[in-house]
Amino acid sequence: MSRKVVVIGGGIVGLCTAFYLEQEGYQVTLLDQSDMNEGASYVNAGFISPSHLIPLASPGMVQQGLKWMFRSTSPLYIKPRLEKEFLLWARAFQKSCTLTKSEKAVQAIKDISVLSVQLYQEMRTLPSFQFHLEHKGLLTLCLTEKALEKEQRLAQLVNRESLGAQLLSRRELKTLEPSISEAVIGGVHYHCDWHSTPYLVMQQLKAHLKNQGVTIIPKQAVVSFKMKGTAIQAAQTATTAYEGDQFVLAAGSWSGSLVKQFGHTLLLQAGKGYRIDVSRKLPISLPAILSETKVAVTPMEHATRFAGTMELSGINKKIRPERVSAIANAVPNYYENISVLEEEQAQAACGLRPVTPDGLPYIGFSSQCKNLAIATGHAMMGWSMAPATGKVIAALLSGKKPPISATAFDPNRKF
Repeated sequence: MSRKVVVIGGGIVGLCTAFYLEQEGYQVTLLDQSDMNEGASYVNAGFISPSHLIPLASPGMVQQGLKWMFRSTSPLYIKPRLEKEFLLWARAFQKSCTLTKSEKAVQAIKDISVLSVQLYQEMRTLPSFQFHLEHKGLLTLCLTEKALEKEQRLAQLVNRESLGAQLLSRRELKTLEPSISEAVIGGVHYHCDWHSTPYLVMQQLKAHLKNQGVTIIPKQAVVSFKMKGTAIQAAQTATTAYEGDQFVLAAGSWSGSLVKQFGHTLLLQAGKGYRIDVSRKLPISLPAILSETKVAVTPMEHATRFAGTMELSGINKKIRPERVSAIANAVPNYYENISVLEEEQAQAACGLRPVTPDGLPYIGFSSQCKNLAIATGHAMMGWSMAPATGKVIAALLSGKKPPISATAFDPNRKF
């Protein structure tokens, strides 16, 4: 068996893939274009959420997206642009937003998310790891009957899948979280969900991998591949060629451009998300989603994090103040006497999440390149799905049966 693997991408998916490849006995080199201290894996809400069973591409999302398209403060903002890749993605997204496809995705999303919960727990028992990981479930807070009805339907689905969800009145919510505003009319408590502090997980994963002999090289952007027939010989950066027997592409939103070289079309769009950290002690003890605004609230070890928005505006790290303000402005509507200060908003950060047209990640071998596995496209669920993704990739490279079916995640699927 070939034993030398190059993993391209040092976000949570790349690190988890390296983690399980090392456990399988591979010699792993991991490359990342950044200094590996920023990006989507560091600014996400830290949710590990099996309750998130419905993909972004779901019935009604096209119509909703059109309504939001010209509102730069909306939860989902799509910047119209006449770029071929975007137009192909948009067409595939439209075709994916059907009830049949959404329902078909539920089991695949459930399996990968539930497995990841188990794997995070197993990881946390190892001597290298002391990261924050809590099981308090997840609240969804609603201000309107329309949002509550939608949440009730999701709760019914979650209960049908035996994951556990409970519809709560305002009074029941305030018993759990006394700081909730009187404007909140009700919500749901998803008992199956966990939360964490992302930067602690990332720091400890990197340290563990280095201690186990994994070579991690930041600030090395892969620009092309050296090929021999349909096999990659080396990943080429501006200065160095990194040779390997097998390669894993986990470069997030940048993955699509890298596979063009050998004719693999990987439809991906960068979905920008923002976070605001409030280090002041706030009276919030349970993670929550503010339903109408899609803002995530997470009590972490160092701060309370307010995160959200999905901005499809291409690959850029521009922070739009109006989108940061939209997150901050939502908070006082759901919590009493809690607000986000202007100086806290000024420290907001963003990250780019890779979004596929159907809302399911790409996990598996490329049909165009015989020694390349792809692990990207997790959108807002990268944190929830990363350990299971790494476990599946390690099994595939080792010729073993994956712990879950990866058929729905085939990176060669047609839209």
